[in-house]
Parts: sequence; structure tokens; C-alpha cells
Amino acid sequence: MKFPPSLLDEIRARLPVSAVVGRRVKLTKAGREFKGLSPFNAEKSPSFFVNDQKGFYHDFSSGKHGDIFSFVMETEGLGFGEAVERLAADAGVTLPKQTVEAEQQETRAKGLIEVMALAQGFFEGVLKGAGGGKARSYLEGRGIPREVWAEFGLGFAPNERFALRDHLAGKGVSSELMIEAGLLVHGEDIAVPYDRFRDRVMFPIHDVRGRVIAFGGRAMSADVAAKYLNSPDTPLFQKGRVLYNHHRARKMAHDKGTVIAVEGYVDVIAMARAGFANAVAPLGTALTEDQLGLLWRMADEPILCFDGDKAGKRAAFRAIDVALPLLQPGKSLRFAMLPEGQDPDDLLKTGGAGAIEAVLDRAMAMADLFWSRGLEVGPLDTPERRAMLERRLREQVQAIPDENVRRYYRDDIDQRLKALFQPQRVGGSGQRGVAPGRYAKGGLRFQPVQAGAAIRESIKPSESLVRTAIFARAGTISAREALIITELMREPERLPLHADEFGQIGFTHADTRAVSGAMLDYFARAEAGEAGLNSAELRGELERRGMGSALVRIEAALRPGDRQRGVQDKKIDQDSVLKQAMILHRRALTLNTELRAAERAFSDDPSEANFTLLADLRAQILALHGTEAEIERESDFLMQDAPERA
Repeated sequence: MKFPPSLLDEIRARLPVSAVVGRRVKLTKAGREFKGLSPFNAEKSPSFFVNDQKGFYHDFSSGKHGDIFSFVMETEGLGFGEAVERLAADAGVTLPKQTVEAEQQETRAKGLIEVMALAQGFFEGVLKGAGGGKARSYLEGRGIPREVWAEFGLGFAPNERFALRDHLAGKGVSSELMIEAGLLVHGEDIAVPYDRFRDRVMFPIHDVRGRVIAFGGRAMSADVAAKYLNSPDTPLFQKGRVLYNHHRARKMAHDKGTVIAVEGYVDVIAMARAGFANAVAPLGTALTEDQLGLLWRMADEPILCFDGDKAGKRAAFRAIDVALPLLQPGKSLRFAMLPEGQDPDDLLKTGGAGAIEAVLDRAMAMADLFWSRGLEVGPLDTPERRAMLERRLREQVQAIPDENVRRYYRDDIDQRLKALFQPQRVGGSGQRGVAPGRYAKGGLRFQPVQAGAAIRESIKPSESLVRTAIFARAGTISAREALIITELMREPERLPLHADEFGQIGFTHADTRAVSGAMLDYFARAEAGEAGLNSAELRGELERRGMGSALVRIEAALRPGDRQRGVQDKKIDQDSVLKQAMILHRRALTLNTELRAAERAFSDDPSEANFTLLADLRAQILALHGTEAEIERESDFLMQDAPERA
């Protein structure tokens, strides 16, 4: 079977070499690499090295060198196809069936790469020619020299509806290929497809192998709704899984031992001009799990460098929420906040490379920013407010999957809370003590548990709780997920208000995952002015994409009260209902994961600490179930006399 390069790249991206090799070789950290005894030769001194950033291993004793596929082939005696199948299963990657259609798709992907290269050449030519004067003035005004234009492949899309289309058609490229590559806007109501990018400075986006797979365009006119416009998702490009400048930054990130994530294309270019070629950027979206995985492939502690404004702070806080459920020993983030009102380009102009370096040197650890965010809840001048701070921090830390990392975060919170709230003695030094045995560390009351069978009984959710939306049975669609989807399907014009939260929800069923992804794609098109936010058009779009039956199954999963709520009576704040549903759903998923982990930990070690954690999680789940039930009762009460709208 022939495997497309994109599939092999995805498996490599999900499986670090050290994880695969570490199953057979005991590895120890050695600077930016790992070392161990050769699996191919008997030896007493380590001569076998693994480099995750470069994606290979090298054995000096035997001279063998390769990636994860060659290692499995060498150590397990498998053929290449068998090694790919084995590692794909480990990585959770579904292998395509090798059919005539699959081969045609691979050939088509190669054709799309060629089309994108032709498009980049066209944009570069326009920038240099007579029609690129406005774009050249803009770039020069931003202080971007011409040698940088060539290095980053910058170009210009003229303000004409068919300029690129006609150019590519003259090269023998069909309209179908241009549409599939995301270069033309098309639709049932568009008689003649036209250029997606017009009157924009163009930034080519590359895959990890350096091939152009998409574009980002910066509008020259202030009247355009979307200042920056990216290519839509295509067979080559999914914006949540790509980092701008990834292919250039990898080597420098390895050499420097870190990678810097900034907010935009021009920021990356400014960083490179300042000597920080290890800079990348997400593509107009909040940092995703896949993008964070790419960053961690390049460095253990990437630096996220955000603009010094409220939006930059919000982006940093969102990154914390993305990272918490993914933290592992040795993998974290640091945060560099720029001076307020400045981005890297501004800072480079006013203070030079030294000013940027000073900001990066002051980057704070993720635990520090996590604590700072917690303190922004408001005044902490009463016991109740201090208790709320402690509760929120502990709840958020529960999202960390690794038990050791989670424990250290808890200890860190305990120490910070103690330092923040410990009262001082009046007229003397030192701290006032607490009555012995009254409170345990962190201010939580602790009741000793007698040793014996009482703490060895497994704690599990009750049957009634298991039947709720919090613990939907495997293979069924959660009523809460169904509510979130259908609420936005009924009134997609509300999607802009909830897009960030909606995009971060971890939908658990295949139907809700597929439909939510298609809805976000539709919203992106609407935001770019390529579609209208209305229910009929959205449903038609999903049905054209083969999701009609999935929508029927999702709607069937609604509870009767949620179906009635679809009349949208004015007595009910629909945005509040939707927001509550999203919050409850994300919290329920986190608690479910934590409960299962706590049950395993208690089964392995029935200690008082594990028992206390298990009991606490069970109490939180019951409280959440009570909150959910209360919300439903209130909504049902409001619906009793609600007349249907025409």
C-alpha cells in the first residue's frame, strides 16, 4: 500500500521519536536530546541518541539512523506497511483504504500543490510589477525591506475579480482545481466563480515541508469587513492544525532550545528581522490543541508572546485553558506580555531587537500567569471571596491529566494562598499560628478517616446520575451536546457571540463533532462575506455535505423540554441558556475524566489522600447535576405558558 506523505507527517506529528523508542530503550534527557544504550549492539556506555525536534534517532555504535518508522522496522522486523499500520494505531490515525479513488486523491493533492505554487508566483509578480505600487508602499511603510519580501514570498492580489483565475486558466488549470484549492469563491448563487483574494498583500502559508498550501491576505482598503482573510479549509490546509512560518522556524527553534508564538504574519516577520527566526503564529484563531502539539514538538516550553492590550491578555488566558488538559511532565508554556498598545513590530521600531529580547527574558511561567488570572476575579476582602478563589483554582487544576503535574499545581496553589492570606502579628515579626489539628494545608477542614474497609470501598456515580447528561452512555449523543448544536442551528446569527466557546467544546460523539466542525467552517465563510448567517442556508449547507442524517439524530437526542424551548419564547434568554449549556458541558467532561482517573488511583492505592480526592469529585459531580436540574426546572416553568411564535 502506498501511503500519502501527509498521512506519514500526521503520524510523526502525533508520536515523538522518544515516545516510540522509549518503549524499548531506557532514555535519559541529555540537553535537547535523549540518550540511551544501543538497541542494536551490546554496549556499556550510551551511544544512542534521539532528537524529537528533528524527528530522528542516531546510533553511533552501529551507524543506524532513521525515524519512527525505520526504528519499528529495525527492532520488530516489520515491513514498512506493517510499521505504518502499527504506529497509526498508536497515534489514533485512521489509515485510508487503498482504492482507485484514494490514488486519484493523492494525485489530485499533488496537482493542488502545483496550483498553489503557480498562484504564489502570480502574486509575487504583481507585487513587483506596475500594479503593485500601493502594496509596495504599504510594506515599505511598515519597515519591511524588499529582501524580506523575497524570503517570505510576499505578493499582492490585484483589485480585480478574475485576475488570478484568468492567469491560472492560461496555465491550463481548471476552475474545479482552483475552487478546491480555495482560490475562487463559488456557490449556488454565484454564476461565475471569482477570485477570493482581491486588493490584498499576500502571505503564503507553507506546510512543514515548505510547500505553499494556503494564503493569508491583508486588505489594503479600510472599508473591508475582514482586515485579514485566510484561505478556507481545503484538502491541503486546515488552519487549526498549521503554524505560520513552521517550516523555517524548526531548525532555529532546535538550535535555541525554544520557539516563540506571536499573533500574526507581520509579527513573525518583525521577530525574524530582530534575529528571532524561531517565531511562528497561529492563523487568525485562538491557539488550538494541534498547534500546541506542534509547538511542543519544537520545544518543551514555548514562549507565547501576546500584544500588550486586553485582547492579548484574553488570548493568553485562553491558551491556559487549552494547555491545562494537555500538560505533561516537562511540557509547559511561558508567557511574554508586550508593553500595552505595542506589538512586536512596534517594539522593534521603537526599541530595536534589545527591547524584544528584554520582553522575552521576562516571560513568566504558566503557573505564575495561572495564579495572576485567578486574582483578577475581584476583591478578596472577605472569607467567602477568598474561599471562592480557592475553589475556582482547584477546579481548574482538575483539568490536568497527569497526576504528578496536577499534584504539584495543587501544592503551588496551597503555598500561594498561604502567603496571600496568612495574617501577620501586630507589633511583631512572624505569622500567627492556627490551632493545632483544626485545619489542614490550604485551609480545608480535614476529618481523619480510620484505617480499614471503610475507605477501601470503590466510589462510583449512582445509577440515576449515570443516566443524566453528565454521563451519557458511550455511543449515544449527549442531550446537552444536542441542545448546543440545535440552539445555534435555529439562530446561527448568534454564532459570532459564542464562536470562541463553541470552538473549544470537546464534542464526544462523531455526529456532533462532524456537525460542529462544519458549522465553524460555515461561520468562517460568513465572517469573510461569502455566506449569510441564516438557519435555512446553514442547514442546506450541512445537508449538501452529507450531514442531514446526523442532524436528525442530534435533534432526536433532545430532551422534551429542550424541544419545547425551540419556540424561543421571549421570556427565556436564549443566549443565557446556550452559555449555561456550554459551561455545564465542558465542566461535566472534565469531572468525568477526573473521576475515572481518581477511581483508578484509588484502586491502585486506597490511601486517605486518594479517598478524599474521590469523595470531593463525587460531591462536585452531584452538585453539577443539581445545578443542571435546577436550570431545567426554571426553564420548564417559563415554558409552561409560552405561546409559539409564528
